[in-house]
Amino acid sequence: MLLWNLGLLRDDPKAFFLLIVVVAFSLLIAITVHEFSHALMANRLGDPTAKRMGRLSLNPIKHLDPLGTLMLLLVGFGWGKPVPINPNYFRMNPRRGMAVSALAGPLSNFALAAVLGVIIRTGVVAWHSPYEGLTFISWSAGSVAADIIGYVILFNIILAVFNLIPIPPLDGFNIAMGILPRRQAEAVARLQQYGPLLLLMLIFLSYFTDFLWDILLRGVDLFARLFVGQQL
Repeated sequence: MLLWNLGLLRDDPKAFFLLIVVVAFSLLIAITVHEFSHALMANRLGDPTAKRMGRLSLNPIKHLDPLGTLMLLLVGFGWGKPVPINPNYFRMNPRRGMAVSALAGPLSNFALAAVLGVIIRTGVVAWHSPYEGLTFISWSAGSVAADIIGYVILFNIILAVFNLIPIPPLDGFNIAMGILPRRQAEAVARLQQYGPLLLLMLIFLSYFTDFLWDILLRGVDLFARLFVGQQL
């Protein structure tokens, strides 16, 4: 995200640093809601591990992964600190329980984006797309609210869509493992050790080719139209 706006640092340093503040604030909200929802769902399913480790919390510091947060800040997609889950505690099939707790993260981001979208749809705050840059250099109340809400919606949708990719350690992998028949799931599970490396390679290559972002953008725009009624 910020790497795509380095020109702003040269043209308008004040606007660039304001952008950092808004993006960082939006990231804190999106990541905290996402990881808290994982912990909450796991606890509801019978696993107290996250709660015992202090992760059943809305304190952003508890959930920030340094590399994942940096990637999200710089290029627009990343991840939070994984919530510790012990599926042996689940009161349901462990594989299904992992899928449900994994799905809770993206669903919570979509839910928050949808709630904020109601504010836009009802006209309480005018819509301003984050892709159009900041408007609140003048510090008017309306422009500040429009920018902040726009970025919070954007990052919640990005985080949800990105995490639905079925590559470990993203949520989509555990969701897929819960959906696939046991034999296929066991075969796919063998790829888990290579997932983080593959994910980093995809992110790195996407920085130069934009192929991953082009794919994600279709999902992001779909949910933006659904929640806000307009394209991001």
